[in-house]
Amino acid sequence: MVYDPTVWRTRLPPISKASDLKKHLLQGCLTFKHLKHLHGCLLRLGIGQDNYLLNIILKSSFNLGHPNHARLIFSSVQEPNIFLWNSMIRGFVSNDCFLEAVEFYSLMRQHGLLPNNFTFPFVLKACARIPDFRLGVKIHTLVLKAGFEWDVFVKTSLVSLYAKCSHLCDAHKLFDEIPLRNVVSWTAIICGYMEDGRFWEAVDMFRRMLEMDLRPDSFTLVRVLSSCSQLGDLKNGEWIHAYIVEKGMERNVFVGTALVDMYAKCGSMEKARSVFIRMEERDVVSWSTMISGYSSNGLPKEALDLFFQMQDKHVRPDCFTMVAVLSACARLGALDLGNWASSLINKNEFMSNPVLGTALIDMYAKCGCMARAWAVFKGMKQRDLVVWNAVINGLGMSGHGKITFGLFNQIQKLGIQPDGNTFIGLLCGCTHAGLVEDGRRYFESMSRVYTLTPRIEHYGCMVDLLGRAGLLDEAHQLIKGMPVEANAVVWGALLGGCRIYRDTHLAEHVLKQLIELEPMNAGNYVLLSNIYAANGQWDDAANLRLVMNRKNIRKTPGCSWIELNGIVHEFLVGDRSHPLSEKIYLKLDELAKELKGLGYVPTTETVLFDIEEEEKEHSLGCHSEKLAIAFGLISTMQGDVIRVVKNLRVCNDCHTAIKLMSKITGREVVVRDNNRFHCFREGSCSCRDYW
Repeated sequence: MVYDPTVWRTRLPPISKASDLKKHLLQGCLTFKHLKHLHGCLLRLGIGQDNYLLNIILKSSFNLGHPNHARLIFSSVQEPNIFLWNSMIRGFVSNDCFLEAVEFYSLMRQHGLLPNNFTFPFVLKACARIPDFRLGVKIHTLVLKAGFEWDVFVKTSLVSLYAKCSHLCDAHKLFDEIPLRNVVSWTAIICGYMEDGRFWEAVDMFRRMLEMDLRPDSFTLVRVLSSCSQLGDLKNGEWIHAYIVEKGMERNVFVGTALVDMYAKCGSMEKARSVFIRMEERDVVSWSTMISGYSSNGLPKEALDLFFQMQDKHVRPDCFTMVAVLSACARLGALDLGNWASSLINKNEFMSNPVLGTALIDMYAKCGCMARAWAVFKGMKQRDLVVWNAVINGLGMSGHGKITFGLFNQIQKLGIQPDGNTFIGLLCGCTHAGLVEDGRRYFESMSRVYTLTPRIEHYGCMVDLLGRAGLLDEAHQLIKGMPVEANAVVWGALLGGCRIYRDTHLAEHVLKQLIELEPMNAGNYVLLSNIYAANGQWDDAANLRLVMNRKNIRKTPGCSWIELNGIVHEFLVGDRSHPLSEKIYLKLDELAKELKGLGYVPTTETVLFDIEEEEKEHSLGCHSEKLAIAFGLISTMQGDVIRVVKNLRVCNDCHTAIKLMSKITGREVVVRDNNRFHCFREGSCSCRDYW
């Protein structure tokens, strides 16, 4: 009889004897239905206790993802031999049923059977994954008694067990005892170092492995590239990439994806793109990794462009794709695109998957739609701490400090332990609402009540809170008393306070610290130069400009984005590249006349703390956010909300002008700058001029 695979899709030929049944079983089962049919034939032919054929049935059940069915079949076996027990233990492990694997190992021992070199590797793997170190040690004792301590597979499993259970020194001793180490052994100890967070040692072990003339498999390469990703170690990542190319392994989809991930996490998106383009096979993980890389490296437009390419290739997005896409939409304030992208996934998945739900909450919050973010939060079936943190951070960023306090109280009532991110949301809420006393109370309670050590981000929030409130000396003292060195974010927060209260003396000190920390940040040089000029220190100002020219330091241009009908439009200061530029500038001229009628006068004097090119007199009227708003006004219907995202802080002049624009046009304008949300409505802003 010639085997025809299509027969399985229709019907099975009659099976009248054991030899036919055996032939069908050895050919493999395509579906669970066929497997049950063959098992029925086994019983009907009176050979239901044939351990050899039953073993094939059990393995097929596990391979088809039906461990419970395998367990049911095994329960009917009168005298299972060691092969059946091993198949059950191995099958449970391969289906991630580790507790069941350990349970069957115990049952096997109760039946008086001794495990062999096929039993130990899988039951040890189960112990490592649960983890159950005590049982693992007992099994190790039995390994020694049974004389399997020199079996490379058993020994490698012991290495993995000790490493995963945080006994890395013992794991390394066991590794050193293996006489002939194979690739699996080396990979086990490399993974052990990674589990312990010792990524440098993991890379070093990989280098030693190559010195032994062992060729790593794709799994080993993926793991060591992951170590480079964790370290941000581009140099070693490039060296491993060169080795992969030399051995012709770059085409492997798993290795290629790991390379893309490594380059993306090291901030080298051009190299990530180069690897991605050369990949012959790209699965959903490859696409998701590349999209996530663009999004996390501040290239949200590129992330969305690639997502559209993925759609054209008919690759169905998964959870991780959607998280990356929603993150890109959040960065751009692309609400319509975010809505469209989220429609590609069933709504129930968002409500039942905390990761997806959190991404959707974050997207709505960062697009200024806190009501929708709240609706998603209320509909979530599972609310872990990450979900709570997302809505607390969203509310805090939107200036709803008091509401975040209520949510924090709910977390406590539910018995959920807050983490550092929870307090970042609370402190941000206090900062944007000017709630100094509340901020102090929450900051102090971190260590006193919740035994959490404040991170540098928390100090940054407190410095920002105190600085905005005019408590510049207290903020400066807090920086001096920090247990770690202040970074550019913390000093920048203090500079924000100096900006508001025009404290040029303290600002000069802060800017010197910032220039030391960020020698290539043009903004710090320009600000300090402005202060020198205002104080008549012309030589110092000129020297700073010379330093900038010598180092080829350039200012970051102001840039704003607005989404219309699923397309993100980008504007730079004085931009005339848009197809509707003529109409945009006509609209700005029209608005300028109406603004003048309301008494608005552009800021024309030197503003010490506004540093971009946009602050020059001739360009005040065509800042990137004003261009984006004008485009929104001529391109949308009356009543539509105009949403703009800017990469820099909104300047004082624009803030005043946009308030009046909202009054003149009767339109609501939401602007998210690099600091917070501004919701302009009927001549006022949600920030109450406190930003």
